[in-house]
Amino acid sequence: MQTQPEIEVKLAASAGIELPLLDGLPGVAAVEHSAPVTLEAVYLDTADLRLARSRTTLRRRTGGTDPGWHLKVPVAPDSRTEYQADLGPQDGGVPADLVALVRARARGGSLGPVASLTTTRTTHRLHDAAGRLLAEVADDEVTARTPGAEHRVIDRWREWEIELVNGDRTLLRAARTLLMAVGGVPPVWWSKLARALSDRLAAADAGPSGDPSRIGSAGAIVRERLRSQLEELVAGDPLVRTEEPESMHQVRVATRRMGSALATYRPLLDGRRSDEIRAELRWFAGLLGAARDAEVMRLRLTELVAKEPEELRDVTAIERLDTGRAAAYRRAWGEVRDALDSSRYLRLLDGLDAIVGDPSPVADLEPEPAAVVLAAGVRREARRLARSVRAALAAPPGPARDGLLHEARKAAKRTRYAAETAEPAVGRRAAEYARRVEELQTLLGDHHDTVELRAVLRRVGGEARAASEDTFLYGRWHAIEQGVAERDVAAVPAAWRRIRAERHRHWLR
Repeated sequence: MQTQPEIEVKLAASAGIELPLLDGLPGVAAVEHSAPVTLEAVYLDTADLRLARSRTTLRRRTGGTDPGWHLKVPVAPDSRTEYQADLGPQDGGVPADLVALVRARARGGSLGPVASLTTTRTTHRLHDAAGRLLAEVADDEVTARTPGAEHRVIDRWREWEIELVNGDRTLLRAARTLLMAVGGVPPVWWSKLARALSDRLAAADAGPSGDPSRIGSAGAIVRERLRSQLEELVAGDPLVRTEEPESMHQVRVATRRMGSALATYRPLLDGRRSDEIRAELRWFAGLLGAARDAEVMRLRLTELVAKEPEELRDVTAIERLDTGRAAAYRRAWGEVRDALDSSRYLRLLDGLDAIVGDPSPVADLEPEPAAVVLAAGVRREARRLARSVRAALAAPPGPARDGLLHEARKAAKRTRYAAETAEPAVGRRAAEYARRVEELQTLLGDHHDTVELRAVLRRVGGEARAASEDTFLYGRWHAIEQGVAERDVAAVPAAWRRIRAERHRHWLR
């Protein structure tokens, strides 16, 4: 399976419009014109179009220069990540790797043909003076048909696609402006499949409109927070499966944010259901955390090695530490992978869907304004944070204080997430307060990382000593990390004073 980013812009075009000359675009020195080719693609989805409704497409395409299975998942409005797999036999079914990547979206639904598209494509390749391919402009004539034996024509249309290869977004914008000047129109659809299935997608997305009086209520704001973080989790699912950098961290943060919202604002939701989902989020976040912590540990060790002068780099010590951290990461990653493929994970996603779509939460009936209700939740978390910080700062140095600082970090995280949730109702004050608390959270997080790393250095250093190896480097790095920890602790009181400043807390009284 191959992966590549896809950054493109689509425009609808009438049949009689001629494509303008493209060699005047910024950085373009030559334009290569290809002969028309015919592309045949069968798109697959669940019966209720769960993939298309999340702007995800899965197809088996023949013809052109890249026949095969293509899965495209959204990253931003004009960019997607494309996963490609070999074509295989026509009756071979969707490759297992691609099935796994859509699992969080399909939720166990069977994948079957939903549309068949025939595209006659003329491609114009834009090169710079060095011969580098900057972008491709495709002129497409599209015919959409129903799948199966009937093969009835659904629609016919023309569209232009501008896709970056090695060019930048300046070229993309200039090409879009040029094509719009001759009659190209931004389409109402986001993909060819979306146009082909427009009627079915509209019907699938249609649902109860809800009570307009509840829009902007505390309950609606909390549900929107949960919905946005659930989208982050589902979007990050394929990235975690393919071990994209930082994906584990991003999904873990989304999971933590949802758990925090369910805890802080439990009175505004179905309490029993929230407790069940929160317990499952803790399970999943714990697995992600073990893998992420091992990943962070390895990165910190890499940074320590990079700073060492050549004469102090003990290869034996470095290999012993790195091998152990790599093994810890692989074990933890294996548990995450197993969890992503489990029915328990799908039940968690379904449970979050149920909470987000609950039509009659308690908070929608609250008589007080949303800002008041949500600020009360932040106030409860802020009080817990104050108790935690005071206890940590009053404790003498040692393992007990390290534990109290870690508890303060967790309290800071919940306080920050509560303020972020309240921001749509409270406004700038909540956003600024969240930023101040994040500063403290980051400081305490860095301190916790040094605590964990020093424990590893002591343990692995002991193993090295037992093997009669030189242990100088372990002690040196332990001392460096001890200094980092002391600086972090010394900075906590000032960070706490900034949080307690009158301008940041008067709205929480």
